Amino acid sequence: MLRSMTGYGNARGQAEGIAYEVEVRAVNHRYLKSVIRLPDAWSSVEADIDKRLRQHITRGAITLSVRMKLTDEQAACSVNAAALNHYLDALREIEVEANPTLRIDLGSLLQLPGVCESPSLEETCEATRQLLMDLIDEALVGLVQMRTGEGEALAADLLAHCDVIERSLETVRVRAPEVVIDYHHRLQQRVADLTNAAQIDLDADVLAREVAVFAERCDIAEEVSRLTGHIDQFRKAATSDAAAGRKLDFIAQEMLREANTIGAKANDAEIARVVVEIKTAIDRVKEQVQNAE
Repeated sequence: MLRSMTGYGNARGQAEGIAYEVEVRAVNHRYLKSVIRLPDAWSSVEADIDKRLRQHITRGAITLSVRMKLTDEQAACSVNAAALNHYLDALREIEVEANPTLRIDLGSLLQLPGVCESPSLEETCEATRQLLMDLIDEALVGLVQMRTGEGEALAADLLAHCDVIERSLETVRVRAPEVVIDYHHRLQQRVADLTNAAQIDLDADVLAREVAVFAERCDIAEEVSRLTGHIDQFRKAATSDAAAGRKLDFIAQEMLREANTIGAKANDAEIARVVVEIKTAIDRVKEQVQNAE
C-alpha cells in the first residue's frame, strides 16, 4: 500500500535506573537520508540503529533522537572513602601545626579530585541495550503506521485525479476522428469558393492528398494509447505493496509528456481545452507524488 513520507513515532521505557525516550520524525526527501542523535554513551550503536531504520523505511528524511535520563539513585556519585581519608589525614596535620581551631568543610572536601566519582554507565547501558533497541523498533513501527494512514488518503486522492484524466482522455478519443472530418469539410468549402471565383477545376485527388497529410500530422491515436497505458501503470503502482514513490513520479512525468504532444498535434480548440484539464490534473498528481514513499 502507498505510504506517505511524513510521519512521527515515539516510545518510552525504563530499566536499570535509566529512562529512555525515542522520537522519530520523517519529512519528504528524494532519497533516504537519516540523522541519528544519540547520547555519548550510545555512539557505538549508531550503525546498528541505522540498519534497523532502513529495514522499516525506504525513502524520506528521517531524524531519530534518543534521550537518556538517570534516576536519582543511578545519577548519584559515589564517595571514594580512601581518597577522602587521605585528604583528612593531610588536613589534620595542617590543622595542628597552623591553627588548632581550624574547621574542615565537608562540602569543600567532596569537590577535591578523586573524592566523588561519577557512576560508570558502560555496564548499565549494556544491560539496557535490548530495551533501547525494542523502543527504537516500537517508534519506527509507530512512524510506519502513521505514514501508512496518510498514504491511504494520498492514494485515494491520486486515483481520483487518474479518473479525471481518464474521463478527459475519453473526450479526446471521441473528438479526434471528427477533427479530420471537419477539416475535410472546411477544405472542400474553401476549394469550392476559390474554384467558383476563378472558374477553375481542382482535381479531387489533390484534395484527398491534402486531407491525408493533415490526418497524418494531427493523428494522436498513439499518444492517447500511451497515456491510457500510463494511467493503468500508475494505478497498479499506487495500489501495490512495494514502495512506489519514485516510480509514480516517473510515470507522472511521462503522462505530462504525452499530454503535451496531444495538445501540440491535435490542431483543435476543443481538444486543446480538454488537454488543459488533463495537464492540470497531472500537475496535481506530480505535486502529490512528491510525498509518496
